[in-house]
Amino acid sequence: METAWQSMGPEQAYQQALGAGVFQIQHCAACDRHVFYPRVSCPHCGGQELGWVRPSGAGIVYSSSVVRRKPEQGGDLNIALIDLDEGVRLMSRVDGLAPERVRIGMAVRARIVDEQGQPLLVFVPAGAAA
Repeated sequence: METAWQSMGPEQAYQQALGAGVFQIQHCAACDRHVFYPRVSCPHCGGQELGWVRPSGAGIVYSSSVVRRKPEQGGDLNIALIDLDEGVRLMSRVDGLAPERVRIGMAVRARIVDEQGQPLLVFVPAGAAA
């Protein structure tokens, strides 16, 4: 059964699904690979049969940087590249610990949070409570 967001453009569909509490990535029927960031054709093979799937949400920190900000601007934060178990890499952040404690190789899992009224995909350490 097709959901409302599956008939939209890929970026809009991704954002609307996040707003509904659903994290999805695309999967190419032609080459059997996962795709992220949402797009209309597969970057691996050029196929246009991209369907939406729910990934496990499990991943590993590939890289992390600490962005230094003044306390009145929200304080320090991390920007991380996360490799999902499905083979895609995405940029996000790791919540639930100090930015300087995020480590390459750390196991994390996806979580959708509300940030200033907008859904945002972040990650938390794999052992953190849901």
